[in-house]
Amino acid sequence: MANIFNLKKADNIGIVTFNVPNEAMNTWTEEAIMSFGEFLNVLEKEKDVIGYIFISGKPDNFFAGANLKMIEQMNDPASVKKGLDYFHDAFNRLSGFKVPTIAAINGVCAGGGLEFALVCTARIATDAKNTVIGLPECKVGIFPGAGGSQRLPRLIGYSAIELILKGTLLPAPKALEAGIIDRIVPQDKDLLAEAKSFLREIAAGKVKLERPAHDFSQVKAVAEMARQNVLKVTKGREIPGPMFCIRAMEEGLNLPLSEALELEKKYFAQAVLSKEAKGSINTFFIKTMTDKPRNMMTEGFTPKPLKKAAILGFGTMGRGIIIDILRNTQMPVLVKDFPDAHERGLAFVRKILEGMAEKKRLKSTVDDLMKRITTTSEYIAEFKEVDIVIEAVFESINVKKEAYESLCKVVRNDCIIASNTSSIPVAAMAKFVTFPERFGGTHFFSPVWIMELVEIIRGKMTSQDTIDNLLNFAASIRKRPILCRDNPGFVVNALLFPYLYNSIEYLEKGNSIEKIDKALVQFGMPVGPLRLIDEVGIDVLYKAFASMGITQETLKSIVESGRLGLKKSGKGMFLKDGSVDPEVLPLISKREPAELSEQEIEMALLTGMVIMANDLLNRKIVEDPRMIDAGMIWGTGFPPDKGGLLKWSDLIGLSKQLFGRNFY
Repeated sequence: MANIFNLKKADNIGIVTFNVPNEAMNTWTEEAIMSFGEFLNVLEKEKDVIGYIFISGKPDNFFAGANLKMIEQMNDPASVKKGLDYFHDAFNRLSGFKVPTIAAINGVCAGGGLEFALVCTARIATDAKNTVIGLPECKVGIFPGAGGSQRLPRLIGYSAIELILKGTLLPAPKALEAGIIDRIVPQDKDLLAEAKSFLREIAAGKVKLERPAHDFSQVKAVAEMARQNVLKVTKGREIPGPMFCIRAMEEGLNLPLSEALELEKKYFAQAVLSKEAKGSINTFFIKTMTDKPRNMMTEGFTPKPLKKAAILGFGTMGRGIIIDILRNTQMPVLVKDFPDAHERGLAFVRKILEGMAEKKRLKSTVDDLMKRITTTSEYIAEFKEVDIVIEAVFESINVKKEAYESLCKVVRNDCIIASNTSSIPVAAMAKFVTFPERFGGTHFFSPVWIMELVEIIRGKMTSQDTIDNLLNFAASIRKRPILCRDNPGFVVNALLFPYLYNSIEYLEKGNSIEKIDKALVQFGMPVGPLRLIDEVGIDVLYKAFASMGITQETLKSIVESGRLGLKKSGKGMFLKDGSVDPEVLPLISKREPAELSEQEIEMALLTGMVIMANDLLNRKIVEDPRMIDAGMIWGTGFPPDKGGLLKWSDLIGLSKQLFGRNFY
């Protein structure tokens, strides 16, 4: 077993340095937990120290909590109980030390890392920007299970409940203000030296630590308020992690600590074994993977410097892409469109940027950002300076043909060119681009400045260098990319095709709009499928089906009546108050009745997407199920606690039922 914990003595102070090998951050792996328990035997035998300082051997983090891969693999109550008992026993031993102990915090101190620090007599932290302190477990479907749900409220009172349920990570000054840490060390000072000085003060009785007793007589009322706040966020869905956490605090905070910790262990074991915990952890892993698109590039690849960008089209999508380039990069942007589009486009971009400025989300003034836009209605010489062009013109192959043929006459041969198309195959456009290996797809989602996702599409002739450069561009504008090959609807829209088509079919079979939408909202989708059709534009889906040779009679009737969607034409399937417009009901075509329950509708619509996802994987449109799950979570609002469409399918046994195997 590696020496994760090491003791050195300096002037009768025990300095414990810890460093989990082969990990970028210290996490409580199974090996680390076992090592810590054994190491306590060494500390308990020491006679000539006045106290211990625990400090990380990694320069930029203290302890990032329990290792989520280990937690994800917990599958039976007995192993969970064994692990929890060992963890708690070690922390309880540390809390019983006769000499003071100090956690000297640098960088991330989260989850099981803070629970470790809470066991110590006191906490001192550097005020570096990367120092963040908190218990984020509820964000990954579990809750603090190594004493945090009981020790933090006892330290700082009721405010701990909100911090725990929201998973808030506080910078050091805020953590000091909250009472979580006792001292701050300026970044340019020696943390260990300051911790030694602090320990000597405590050991000599020269400093009195603030540890007020908190009155938890109103904990039931506070817990009920917290429960309602959580249910508001989850739209009434009871996610086990936060719900069990509230119960642990509600029932435990008026018990002796030893009894409360046993209660915490009981509820944590139930939370960690839930499907929601497994799903949430999978979402965390996918988020981590897509947080840094440059890590998805070919190893050793050096991206092309991006000094100037051009956008073709100053419509809705073009404007959104421009906003993200301006607020996230230093690149000037050249915008090509007809003259009458310039004023409207500039006014829109300014309006959105001003809204961001009011919320202090910009690093520059709006005027400075707007100065970086150059508008033109011609393919001027300035295009020679451009390193990347994103085409966002009207969705017509003829319009795009004209744009590419004109563009390629004025840009350099090494300029990257990408289309924001949502429906036209990359292969169909590539033949109009000179040096088509530098051409690919970048399908953004609307509104671009809010939606994180971008699909990066590899055409038959797209080079790997181009894909890597598009990943670098996605990173520069802070997008979350998924990679796919050319395919009708690419990934997200291809998955939505059976979902939306089948929802209309169930409507035609006598299931109400309200029932169909309610079924999927109860599952956790932000809106039901029929409201989604209305919001996107009923005509958009109608035309998409028509392009595939499908005439959908209900959509045809609704569109021909002038109902393109409430936002689009003022009339759709819904009224402004959110209720169904009764005037749309006669426009629904009738099929042989087949009334289904909400649960049957939910499963049928989701199963259709799972079958389509399996087809995308089989045809190598995507290579990795995580790409599909990222697309669903960040492209459609699929509930994060499900872990994505395919992880959810695995967790409920649907994958094996349909295909005889799991996706993961």
